[in-house]
Amino acid sequence: MTTTLDPTAASLIDKNLDTACAAVINEIGRTDGKSSLLLAFNGAVLAGLASVADKDLPSVTKVFGALAVLALGAAAVLLLLVVRPRLGGNDKASFPYWARLDEDEIRACMAGDTRAARIRVLSVLAVRKFTCLRRAVDLSLAALALLALAAFGFAL
Repeated sequence: MTTTLDPTAASLIDKNLDTACAAVINEIGRTDGKSSLLLAFNGAVLAGLASVADKDLPSVTKVFGALAVLALGAAAVLLLLVVRPRLGGNDKASFPYWARLDEDEIRACMAGDTRAARIRVLSVLAVRKFTCLRRAVDLSLAALALLALAAFGFAL
């Protein structure tokens, strides 16, 4: 049994699909922007730490400083994964897939409405990016706490 949507419901679905697709694309852009800012921040902190690496510091300060460097390094790796382009997959709803097709195959793909599939693919990507970004922020905060402990150890 097939059901047909009335024109108002179909119009509402079209509008919602367009809105959802734009919203997910916007969220992906937000993760990339935040990651870039956090990468610059972590890089600046790491550069500052490198400038004191050859100094004679108390052992406690060195230990907490080294742990902070490890946390910042791990955060940087996660942030790089956020901004790293995703070019694989066979999801049939993204440009990496379309790049492997010829013109006729692309036209055939466009015969149907792919917005729902694009929303799914982009949403998975956005969740993955936000998860890495969240972990990187947590590691950066941990590094700052470790640096505070290192500074406290230096003050003793």
